[in-house]
Amino acid sequence: QVQFVESGGGLVQPGGSLRLSCAASGFTFSVYTMGWYRQAPGKQRELVATRTTNDKTTYADSVKGRFTIARDNAKKMVYLQMNSLKPEDTAVYYCNAKHSYYSALEYWGKGTLVTVSL
Repeated sequence: QVQFVESGGGLVQPGGSLRLSCAASGFTFSVYTMGWYRQAPGKQRELVATRTTNDKTTYADSVKGRFTIARDNAKKMVYLQMNSLKPEDTAVYYCNAKHSYYSALEYWGKGTLVTVSL
């Protein structure tokens, strides 16, 4: 059974930092592209960052230079280090796994809320 345990969300002031973690189980982690997506109130879910099995990264333009995605295949973990947070980063952040070859094989976490506010 596929499971994600996301953690690290919370309330932070503008300019602050948070580190999100996602512990995955129930699938072959090493053959999946791992990513983080987010959904702000009233908006569609959007890509934040992904990291492929050969460590190629993709970032949304809005987070480039501020966010860093990392993965640990041995621990089946994916992380999102978020620095210089802005109020517009407020959203529910979702962990995502997509098979490297069969894109229809895709899994989602339940999300963790990040609120950037004074």
